Amino acid sequence: MRTDRTMSRGSLDDLSAFATVARTRSFTRAATELGLSNSMLSYTIKRLEKRLGMALLQRTSRSVAPTEAGEKLLLTLEPALDAIDETLSELDHDRDRVSGTLRITATRQAYEAVVRPMLGEFCATHPEATVEVIIDYGFRDIVSDRFDAGIRLGEKLQQDMIALRVGPELRMAVVASPDYLAQHPVPAVPQDLQAHRCINYRMVTANSIYSWEFEKDGRQLEVGLSGPLTFNEPDLMLQAAIDGLGVAYVLENEAAQHVDCGHLVRMLDDWTAPFPGFFLYYPSRHQVSPVFAAFLALLRARRGRSFAR
Repeated sequence: MRTDRTMSRGSLDDLSAFATVARTRSFTRAATELGLSNSMLSYTIKRLEKRLGMALLQRTSRSVAPTEAGEKLLLTLEPALDAIDETLSELDHDRDRVSGTLRITATRQAYEAVVRPMLGEFCATHPEATVEVIIDYGFRDIVSDRFDAGIRLGEKLQQDMIALRVGPELRMAVVASPDYLAQHPVPAVPQDLQAHRCINYRMVTANSIYSWEFEKDGRQLEVGLSGPLTFNEPDLMLQAAIDGLGVAYVLENEAAQHVDCGHLVRMLDDWTAPFPGFFLYYPSRHQVSPVFAAFLALLRARRGRSFAR
C-alpha cells in the first residue's frame, strides 16, 4: 500500500540528522555536531526509517554506513541541504543589504513633489536597488498590482491603508491667460464660471468629470462645469490655459511660475482653501521589504519635522 507522501518524506530535521550521521559515519560525532544526545539522535533515525519503511543505515559496534537505500537518498538529499544552507546564508546577508525592486504608483505631481527630489540620493545610497514608478491618476489596488506603496492626495485615501504625510498642505488655483480674460469677464464667485469656457479633468477610473471644489468662510461648494476641452492629464490642462483656450483648475504650486511671469492670471483666490497634501500609503507595517524600508527612512530624514508620523 502506498504511504502518504507527507509522512514518507519525513521532516527536514530528521533528514538533516540522517545526512549528518552518514557523512560523519558516527552517531557520536553527529550527535555532537547537531547538539543532540546519542539516544535522541538514535531515536530520530529510527523514526525516519519507520516512516520510510526501510533501513537507511547499517550499524555495527565499530562503524556506521548508509545502506543502498540510504546512498540513494543521499544523492538527492545532500545537494538539497547544501542549497538550503546557501539560501539561508544569503537571506541572512540580505537583511542588512538594500536590494530588489521598489514599485510605486503616483500621479505626476506626486512624483515631482515627493519622489524626484530624493531619487538621486536614494539611488546613490542604494546602488543595488531598482526603482519603478508608474504614473497613474486613478487609485490602484497596490496589493493585487504588487506595488510597495502609492502616493496620492490625503483626502482620497482608503481607510484600510497606512498613510504617511510626505508634503505640505496644497491649494488649488483658478487660472486663465490675459488674452482669454480680455474677452471674458473675471469671475467674482465660483458660480460665475458657468459662463466660461472651462477646461475639465476626467477621472478615468471613475469615468466622470471632476467637479471643482471651493470653500470660503466655512461654506463649501462643488461646481460641475462644462467646456470645450477635457483632459486626464493636469499638465495638459495647464498648457491649454496658457494657450488662451479657457479657464483651468490646477494645483497652485504648478501654476505659480506662470502667474508670476504674467502668462496666467489667478482668480477666486479667496475661494481656494488649503487641503491635505500628498500622502504615501501602503497596506501593512508588517510586510515592508528592505528596499521600501530604506525609502521610508530617507523620506523621514529629508522631511524632518514636517514629516507626519
